[in-house]
Amino acid sequence: MNNILVLNCGSSSVKYQLIKMPSGTVVAKGLLERVGKEDGIVNHQRTGNSKYKNVEPIPDHSSAISRVVSLLTDPQLGVIRSMDEIVAIGHRVVHGAEKFTASVLINNEVMEKIRECVPLAPLHNPANIKGIEAAEKIMPGKPNIAVFDTAFHSNMPKTSFLYALPMEMYTKHRIRRYGFHGTSHLYVSHRAAEMLGKELKALKIVTCHLGNGCSMAAVKDGISMDTSMGYTPLEGLVMGTRSGDIDPAIIFDCIDRLGMKSDEVNNMLNKKSGILGLSGKSNDMREVEDGVKAGNAEDIFIFRLVAYRIKKYIGAYAAAMGGLDAVVFTAGIGENSPILREYIMDDMEFLGIVLDKPKNMGLPHGSEADVSLPASKVRVLVIPTNEELVIATDTYRIAMGK
Repeated sequence: MNNILVLNCGSSSVKYQLIKMPSGTVVAKGLLERVGKEDGIVNHQRTGNSKYKNVEPIPDHSSAISRVVSLLTDPQLGVIRSMDEIVAIGHRVVHGAEKFTASVLINNEVMEKIRECVPLAPLHNPANIKGIEAAEKIMPGKPNIAVFDTAFHSNMPKTSFLYALPMEMYTKHRIRRYGFHGTSHLYVSHRAAEMLGKELKALKIVTCHLGNGCSMAAVKDGISMDTSMGYTPLEGLVMGTRSGDIDPAIIFDCIDRLGMKSDEVNNMLNKKSGILGLSGKSNDMREVEDGVKAGNAEDIFIFRLVAYRIKKYIGAYAAAMGGLDAVVFTAGIGENSPILREYIMDDMEFLGIVLDKPKNMGLPHGSEADVSLPASKVRVLVIPTNEELVIATDTYRIAMGK
């Protein structure tokens, strides 16, 4: 069997799926949380069966991945008899900089280059590296493939990715826009073309990945020509705890006038701003949405502010691409918040967007649908993202030499 194990390793978590290829069927999935703690949380589910959950020590990433293998091969909970039934392991790697513009088979040289990218993603790449090292140790001889969040955006034109800084900041230090959530933007843009029955190379699509982290992309003819996140995931939209776009001079004012240290400013912008900063209570948009439904003025204002920023990017990207065929909403908020979608699409008829409000509001969570009226020249699509399938597809292709 062509089973691909997909691993997404965070600093204190390991998310996994076992996917049968080339069909793309998920046979098991799970999440190990609180890695490094005595009270780690193990979540596992075999497709079609009830969920298994247990609290147990998970000392490190190596222990976590060993536990994943034991769950997958367990006589009662598992789906395979041994590791021999796993063909290859696909790893989500957040930052590939300009070193990686496509998925790649991992070897010593590749690992060294991934380590060189750590300064660009200090919160993510080290955990990704731990996951790769653990998988190589626990499943020796199995091909390991790295799939990069930044790869889909690697063909952006220079006019999109270059900041107006002294040129040596780019030529010497590679400071530029990289973009993130690439596997998600890739998947939903391809799926949008399938839903519309058109060639991706003939479409102009704005993809909106809206979760705790949010980013948008202008996808023209199948290529990401611009994206809202930049050198880091801090730039762009208002997010769960990130500020998104701000005047850079605010940073100097915080340091010079308010006496804050640089690490305090960094922490504020990344972990204390966004929805959390505006609401003063939570980074969870579901809680804010509950307030909107209850008529709370502060929560309604936050929703309008978030929607306004997204609306601005849609307009900018439509102008940059010279037109627009579809807007796609994906990820936790994009897929499951019809109220926010309605706020965003309000007064967008001038762009040819006419939302089917009853269909949008009545769409069940996790559904895939076109929520625009037949008269709408621009289609509004809700597409659940499937980054794991993108990783599995690339892993299978590379591992099988296709």
